[in-house]
Amino acid sequence: MLLKEYRICMPLTVEEYRIGQLYMISKHSHEQSDRGEGVEVVHNQPYEDPTHGQGQFTEKRVYLNSKLPSWARAVVPKIFYVTEKAWNYYPYTVTEYTCSFLPKFSIHIETKYEDNKGSNDNIFDTELREQEREVCYVDIAYDEIPERYYKESEDLRYFKSEKTSRGKLQEGWRDTQNPIMCSYKLVTVKFEVWGLQTRVEQFVHKVVRDVLLLGHRQAFAWVDEWIDMTMDEVREFEKTIQEATNQKIGMFPPSFSISETPLSSCALSGPASAPSTPMCTDAPDSLSVPKDRPRKKSAPETLTLPDHTSSGDPQGSDLSPSPISNHLQASTPPSNSDSAGMDKQ
Repeated sequence: MLLKEYRICMPLTVEEYRIGQLYMISKHSHEQSDRGEGVEVVHNQPYEDPTHGQGQFTEKRVYLNSKLPSWARAVVPKIFYVTEKAWNYYPYTVTEYTCSFLPKFSIHIETKYEDNKGSNDNIFDTELREQEREVCYVDIAYDEIPERYYKESEDLRYFKSEKTSRGKLQEGWRDTQNPIMCSYKLVTVKFEVWGLQTRVEQFVHKVVRDVLLLGHRQAFAWVDEWIDMTMDEVREFEKTIQEATNQKIGMFPPSFSISETPLSSCALSGPASAPSTPMCTDAPDSLSVPKDRPRKKSAPETLTLPDHTSSGDPQGSDLSPSPISNHLQASTPPSNSDSAGMDKQ
């Protein structure tokens, strides 16, 4: 198990990001989806928790087959997906990623949002605070993202919002920006396979970091598109975009709903297409400068894993940041899931 805490600041308020998060997750998922690959929304419904109150439960399938290393594509099912389940009680969310084909693999993301510049060292529960972990600050303006995801219109060193007059973000902006908020994300990665655990868990964290960076950049870069929206309007946008994304993937008909009635625990039954994916919605137990300026390095483009089927050189991996869902915001951890969250996410 590898535990890291990510702190991502944005020139927004927590209340503003309640809308911006939902807008960003939906739009990004649609942009990154293509036929047979992307994020399919299975469920998106109100959910009530006895401790945290009214929230939103979402379940999504993230299809990743072409992003797997070649040796893995030879042995995994052609229709390969990761299941994301998220419980969003904004400004607190929990997101979990699992894969029935890899029972020893999981990602758990706990997210909290506060109006500060990432200065709260005691934001998580005492039990979690005592666990050894690395704290990673993510700079949405000056940290490097994979080149294929770079867009000049989303470069926050040069972007200025017309509606809010916020930006351009100068170096050191977190010390002077007002308003400012921070997404605190406690990310646990588990891959309990002897000989591969350390390398895979470290690599997954690098991918998670890139997803978080890209999603939070886009949330502010698109601020003029969502800043005037109400919650009802962003929910309608979310519903429309999610239906279009499901159809764009083209593997299953849209099967989600945004209902007015909160879910009860274990109210859903799994579809025949995914008998090994339990649909129970019980929350987890843990839920009580200039352009040529050098940038910080982020995730590597490839990860080399051993090929157990031959004695030759191991095959490389094409794995890259996947479409954001909750959490990993995101994604991300709602209000909706976090995101990306992958708070996603």
